[in-house]
Amino acid sequence: MSTVNISLPEPMKDFVESQVTEGMYGSASDYIRTLIREDQKRKAQEELEKKLLAALDQGHFQEVTPEFFNQLRARITPKKNDNNNG
Repeated sequence: MSTVNISLPEPMKDFVESQVTEGMYGSASDYIRTLIREDQKRKAQEELEKKLLAALDQGHFQEVTPEFFNQLRARITPKKNDNNNG
């Protein structure tokens, strides 16, 4: 694992240390890693939303109705006769 040194104002450093002291995290590194993971998830969600909106703007969508799911189930559910012919 790589090491990165960061500088924090004293109030931020105190806050990070309090998160560790309160048992929320095992170490300051754990806390920072959690923040980074959460930021990565947030950015991935934003990117997904952008792609979905772009697809909608281009007219690439399908209404999802109960009939849509019935058709989907029919396509992926093996027929009883198909299993007997194997």
